Amino acid sequence: MARYIVRRVLWGVALLVIVTAVVFILFYVLPTADPAKLRAGRTANPQLVQQIREQLHLDDPIYVQFWNYLKGVFFHFDFGESYLSQAPVKDIIFHRLPATALLVVGAVILWLAIAIPVGIISAVRRRSLMDRTTMVTSLAFISAPVFWLGLVALYLFASDVGVIPIFPGQGSYTTADSFLAKCGSMLLPWMVLAAATAAIYARYLRSSMIDTLAEDYIRTARAKGLPERQVIMKHAVRAAITPIVTLLGLDIGLLLAGNAILTESVFVIPGVGQEIVLSIRRSDLPMIQGIVLFGAFFIVIFNLIVDILYAFLDPRVRYQ
Repeated sequence: MARYIVRRVLWGVALLVIVTAVVFILFYVLPTADPAKLRAGRTANPQLVQQIREQLHLDDPIYVQFWNYLKGVFFHFDFGESYLSQAPVKDIIFHRLPATALLVVGAVILWLAIAIPVGIISAVRRRSLMDRTTMVTSLAFISAPVFWLGLVALYLFASDVGVIPIFPGQGSYTTADSFLAKCGSMLLPWMVLAAATAAIYARYLRSSMIDTLAEDYIRTARAKGLPERQVIMKHAVRAAITPIVTLLGLDIGLLLAGNAILTESVFVIPGVGQEIVLSIRRSDLPMIQGIVLFGAFFIVIFNLIVDILYAFLDPRVRYQ
């Protein structure tokens, strides 16, 4: 197991280097505009542009630029400075990350609390009325776009414009002055982000549970006289939940990297997703590049955690 973890860590580092190289090529070798001109602004004179080119070492050979960037990222955790605010990219991301993290953590807890019981019950009572109802409902939530769910939720339940004003509305996160108030402002975003995801997880778990319940070791456990609850919870769920863990690791990494863009935009949450939208509009290349690399970091880390959890969740999995 230790060897496997070391190999996975080394592979993760290599993958980050490859991603860094690809991102560097896209943003520095094949840019849509001159980075020096973007940094200087539209009204800058040629002298200022040249000064910025020298300051950013854009006249150096490509391999020298890449090596300097690689050293900055991996040894100094330096992603450069924003063209717009001149602030370090990592400081801006860390400033935005708590809002995204709160959104993701709350949504993950909510969709797991819904998806796991629904998936288990639907698999155990397959083809029952409850199974059919939950599967049709989940299909409806999967088909509904997140931004549409968010707008409907605001129209129905937002305290400012809602028909039934129950939950804090759009932009309430920015005015919240305490952690509990911020959590309260996240109730609608949590439900919107969790709705479609919980439906996907429930369907995956149901399918995996149905396959697992047909395995020989499940029939053996029942033949030994084990209580049905123990057979389901201790043996079947433990094996069937492995695909869910895979999905969870990827989803958390992607959402922390800014994939909650639509939810953050609809509810005006100042997170990483909203920052990347603003950066794209303003052609702030270092910000976009930094967020992409942060996303790669999160995905690699959570994939490593998922791979380690496999051996504990499923006794059939053995790493040599």
